Amino acid sequence: MSLVSVDQTITIAISVKDRHASAKWYETMLGFEAVFHADDAGWSELRTNTPGVTLGLGEHTKPAPGNCVPVFGIGDLDAARQKLEEADVKFDGETTVVEGMVKTAAFYDPDGNALMLAQDLTGGAE
Repeated sequence: MSLVSVDQTITIAISVKDRHASAKWYETMLGFEAVFHADDAGWSELRTNTPGVTLGLGEHTKPAPGNCVPVFGIGDLDAARQKLEEADVKFDGETTVVEGMVKTAAFYDPDGNALMLAQDLTGGAE
């Protein structure tokens, strides 16, 4: 039995220079559909053609290509983080909250690969 139980969603987060231009590219080239643009948070999400899989675009002035972070949906991020920390899983800083949107926490696997947990705060997952 696993220490925590992630849900059936995953967001693949990548860094880009211009979220709106990148979203248009993914729509045109791969048929993904823009779900929303959170301009205050520098974040956009697109629905992929795979159920439960979302592409997240994080806007950075100097994006780091190849720096892809799988973001796993979770019902109770605080409880999951506590269990993982008790098992000596290393987290990258504090939990981040965008009120009414999402709560996230980045952590690392034993090889130093970045992963993230995200709790939906919108009141309903897709």
